[in-house]
Amino acid sequence: MSALLITGANGFVGHALSAHLVETSEYTVRGAIRQPILSPVTGVNYVMVDGLCLTTSWTVALKNVEVVVHTAARVHIMNETSANSLAEFRRANVEGTISLAKQAAAAGVRRFIYISSVKVNGEETVLGKPYTIIDLPAPMDAYGISKMEAERDLRIVANNTGMDVVIIRPPLVYGPGVKANFRSLMRCISNGIPLPLGTINNKRSLVALDNLVDLITHCIKCPLAANQTFFVSDGHDLSTTQLVKSIGLALGKTPRLIPIPSSVLIMLTAVCGKRGIGNRLCGSLQVDISNTVDLLGWRPPVAISRSLQDTVQHFLNEEK
Repeated sequence: MSALLITGANGFVGHALSAHLVETSEYTVRGAIRQPILSPVTGVNYVMVDGLCLTTSWTVALKNVEVVVHTAARVHIMNETSANSLAEFRRANVEGTISLAKQAAAAGVRRFIYISSVKVNGEETVLGKPYTIIDLPAPMDAYGISKMEAERDLRIVANNTGMDVVIIRPPLVYGPGVKANFRSLMRCISNGIPLPLGTINNKRSLVALDNLVDLITHCIKCPLAANQTFFVSDGHDLSTTQLVKSIGLALGKTPRLIPIPSSVLIMLTAVCGKRGIGNRLCGSLQVDISNTVDLLGWRPPVAISRSLQDTVQHFLNEEK
C-alpha cells in the first residue's frame, strides 16, 4: 500500500490531519517528527528526522510515499534571539523545504502539498477588499518572506521534475487545542476581564482546523488541484468585536467590552511598543476563497459557530 507522509505530525495542524487521514484515507499514514510525540495518533507510523534543514536525509520517511503534506515550518518566535532572523527562517522554511521537495521528487512522490500562509500576501487588507489568488505577494516580515520564497522555489521544482505542487495559504487557524493569542483571548473572556474591543469595525478571515484539514484531504486526490495555489477560510469573516461576542456566546458568558475607538486603541498600543497587536486587533485581513470553491468544488464543511463551540469546549475541559 502506498504511503502518505505528513511533516510536523506533532504540530497543531499535522496532528489533526494525521488523526483524520488514519480514519478516512486509503494510504498508510506516516508522520515525520523531530522528537518523541506525547500524544501519538493510533495508526500513524512515526519516523524521527533531524529537522527541517538542508542536510536532513528523508530517505526512510519517503519510502513508498505517494503524497507529502508539508506542515512543518519555523514559525514566528515572540522572543527572537537570532541576530539575523531572516537567515534562520530561510534556512528552515526555504532551504529545508526545497531539500525535502527535491528528495521527494527523486523518490517518486506524485504530489507535494505545501501549507504556506496568508502572510505571503501581507498583513492587512482594505475593508471589503480581500486578498485574491492573483494578487502579487507583499510579505512584511521574515516569516512571510521565507514562505513566499519557498513557494517560488517549489514551483521551480515542480517544473523541473513533474511532481505536482499544491500550495495552501491559510489565515489564522483555530480549533480545539489552539494556543497563543486565541487561547489568551478565550481565557480573558472566560475570566470576565474587561476588553477595549467594543467598537472594532474590521473584518478578518479565520479558518477552523477541521475546515483546513478537509481542504488538505480534498487536495490529496483532486486532479484539479495540481500546481495550483489556494486560499482557505471559514467563508464567513468576523470583526474583532464579533469574534469576542461569538466566543462569549460559546462560553455562555457576556464579554465585558469597552467601546474604545480603533484609532485610539492603535495609538495606545503603539505608545506601549505593541503596534503590531493594535494593528491585528483593529485592522482587516480577508482572503477570497472563490477560486478554491469554483475550481475544486469545495466548501467549508463546518460552520464557524460550531467550530468555535468545539474550540471553547476543549479549552474549558483543559482549564478544569
